[in-house]
Amino acid sequence: MKLNNDLHLAYCTNIHRGESWSETFAALEEKTLAVKEQVCPEGPYAIGLRLSDQASRELSEPASLSAFQDWLARNHCYIFTINGFPFGRFHGDRVKEQAYIPDWTTQARVDYTKRLFDLLAQLLPPDAEGSVSTVPCSYKPFIKNRDQARAMRANLWDVVEHIAYLSDHSGQHLHLGLEPEPLCYLETSQETIDFIESMQQERPEDPRLKRHLGVNYDTCHLAVEYEEPQAAINRFKEAGILISKIHLSSAIKARPTASLCEALRPFSRSSYLHQVIERQSNGGFQRFPDLHVALEQFAENHEPKPEEWRIHFHVPLHSPANSAFETTSDHILGVLDLLKTEPDLCSHIEMETYTWEVLPSELKSRNVVEQLVAEYQWTLARMRQRGLVP
Repeated sequence: MKLNNDLHLAYCTNIHRGESWSETFAALEEKTLAVKEQVCPEGPYAIGLRLSDQASRELSEPASLSAFQDWLARNHCYIFTINGFPFGRFHGDRVKEQAYIPDWTTQARVDYTKRLFDLLAQLLPPDAEGSVSTVPCSYKPFIKNRDQARAMRANLWDVVEHIAYLSDHSGQHLHLGLEPEPLCYLETSQETIDFIESMQQERPEDPRLKRHLGVNYDTCHLAVEYEEPQAAINRFKEAGILISKIHLSSAIKARPTASLCEALRPFSRSSYLHQVIERQSNGGFQRFPDLHVALEQFAENHEPKPEEWRIHFHVPLHSPANSAFETTSDHILGVLDLLKTEPDLCSHIEMETYTWEVLPSELKSRNVVEQLVAEYQWTLARMRQRGLVP
């Protein structure tokens, strides 16, 4: 939906199952329109579209694309952003590190991302800019040598050239956002800046990079890294890095105890990676690739003692304080405070809580439509407090 200061807000449809276009479209008709009816019945209503590689190929068929354009117009909906992070199946099966495959070392990732931009250029309203979010290059353990890093830079340059061409010919500003994530090749704000600057050094006179490649700022991911919104965003601004899109999402934070570990066990039984970053009593940090690993190590009574865990598990934005843990919603509020004072910081805002199917029962007391409506209510109330909602 359109808010003040030319902001656009949507929820990301990766919360719904759908690998084929027919499955994706069915979720839009059944779930997305039901949410729209409750939060924005008169329109225009924004959709944060998730397309798998398969769905993107099927939607690229002229008849399918034309039918979808007609559907958007009939239902007063529009697309301003696409989630191009998960390439293949994202629900039901074991996902874990497969979420990053194919990564930016591969031609498959290049072709998929170009196809998403080809579609976005045809779906965008004439007065809107368009964004696609993508994997943070790769998962750190996958990258073994400099040749792989060089391939990732070359492939991203290839896509930047494609985006620039589309932008020039459509008159729309299109941009790709790398999404830093714990234990990935791009994990922190500084690693992301360093990588983009290394790309710029390869072509110092080419202005297209920083116009068409930036960061997808996920509030869950950077909160797990113990980054503060003001400091992280200032780093991006000082480096001249575009903030392509902001994902509003919450992580779990808690002080590790035996009772906490017991409360967290239901969260570890999941198809997704739930990376944990531990802050220790000596000021150091330890990273665990998944929650079950952190739980196992805590049981061994290791030293130094952990003071806090931050866990990459997207919990609902409206989750109440739990007796066992808190959430990192303070990071979201910090970003919204920055949007209040700097409304041109980023115009693309997307709520992303894709974990509906794997939430423990105590956080799943309503159906997915009701949950999404509650997320809109939570977000809009806090944006309204900051003058961001009409």
